[in-house]
Amino acid sequence: MEELYLWIADNMNYGVITFFMAVESSFIPFPSEIIIIPAAYIAINQGTLSLPLIILFGTIGAILGALVNYVLAYKLGRPIIHSFADTKLSHMLLIDRPGVEKAEAYFAEHGAIGTFVGRLIPAIRQLISIPAGLAKMNLSKFIFFTFLGAGLWNSVLAGLGAFFGHTLPEAQLIEKVQHYSHYVKLGIAAIIFVALVYYIYLVIKANRETSQRQ
Repeated sequence: MEELYLWIADNMNYGVITFFMAVESSFIPFPSEIIIIPAAYIAINQGTLSLPLIILFGTIGAILGALVNYVLAYKLGRPIIHSFADTKLSHMLLIDRPGVEKAEAYFAEHGAIGTFVGRLIPAIRQLISIPAGLAKMNLSKFIFFTFLGAGLWNSVLAGLGAFFGHTLPEAQLIEKVQHYSHYVKLGIAAIIFVALVYYIYLVIKANRETSQRQ
């Protein structure tokens, strides 16, 4: 993984960001931390990349990868997807039936908003597109919520990379990326909590307004 990280760092551009974030967002296991954080670090220290464009192209890549899972699930259906999840190849890709079923249950409970929130949960983010496809979720709505979730995730990672850019020498970056990945997940969990509280507030407010009009 360290050799791949070094290659990515040496060849970092918007095309590389888009490609590897598409890979990360599909069914191929790949950590987004080693793309967005180093890209933001380079933007701060070398000025050859722009933080807003890193987030934009990273999010475009995430949408492209998510669409792969969405379309496959949409076209193949639940029996084939579940059968594939039981194969050795699927397990090599870190996909199994319990994981797919967990993502399905999460999507069934939260609906469209689950596509947004699910993009922020490490164990769910790569799989949430599958139940969306199985449920034949409206494509425009799927892309919209994926854009919001992936954009927020990439913004957090870019912010961390920018912070490192001001405080760390490059030789220590990969070590800190690995060390702080746990804190990234905790930060994302906090964002999810706030987002859910706000969503619940909006639902309650809308219900009250509907009751008052009646």
